[in-house]
Amino acid sequence: MAGQQPEAGVAMVAESALIDLVEGSPRTVAVHDRAAWLRLFSSDAEVNDPVGSDPHVGIPAIGRFYDTFIGPNTITFDVARDVVCGMTVVRDLRVTTVMSTGATLRIPMHLRYVASDADGTLKISRLYAHWELPSMVFQLMAAGGKGLLASAKLTPQLVSNLGVSGVLGFSRGFVRVSRRGKKSATRFLSAVAGGEAANLEKLLADGAVLEWGDTSVGVDEFVARAAGIRWEKMICAGRAVTTTVETHDGAGVAAFDFGPRGREIRAVQMLVSCN
Repeated sequence: MAGQQPEAGVAMVAESALIDLVEGSPRTVAVHDRAAWLRLFSSDAEVNDPVGSDPHVGIPAIGRFYDTFIGPNTITFDVARDVVCGMTVVRDLRVTTVMSTGATLRIPMHLRYVASDADGTLKISRLYAHWELPSMVFQLMAAGGKGLLASAKLTPQLVSNLGVSGVLGFSRGFVRVSRRGKKSATRFLSAVAGGEAANLEKLLADGAVLEWGDTSVGVDEFVARAAGIRWEKMICAGRAVTTTVETHDGAGVAAFDFGPRGREIRAVQMLVSCN
């Protein structure tokens, strides 16, 4: 999530237009309008859901994703807040999924939508869904017979719609920086909250990038702007950790990108309203 930039060469558009585009997702999902949901995306769009799994690229692949994870289920979005920064909308929310067997999953998420102009029409070009795949599995197991039946139905759907390679790609979502990444992110935020710029260097990889919105900043500026920061709801997906934050600039989401070992922080992006 951190370090990923809006589409190059795209003029900024009204915040209301971006929110309306993003709202199209829960609106069309609620009525199971597959065609309308797919029309929200550009032809070369990429869906990372969850982050860490292999992306679904292009409308045919995104359609197969819909058929597997959205179409058979009833999904509602409980949005706490939206943050608009450039051509990006970050949603802080919880998604409730009622599967066809009646098993209910409640998943905390941070969703990032990157928009672009596709021949004069605003489209979603990138979607990054930050949620914890193991948590979903644990909830299915705890749902008893309904959860077991849902798992039994999901497996052949995965193979039929995504193929063996797609199933393997989805399973990569289990590979995460996990508690190590959350611990490093917490140490970073604690140092920032206390204005301890010197302690951040120990946590950052060489050449690490710090961003406030979509602007790169130095350590001192980052610490000054985030002094006294508060955080909650920390999510680990792939090599990324995201957390809900409250800063002097407002509420938003902080995103951390880690190296392969999950120890060094390669990038931190503070996404608060910057339009």
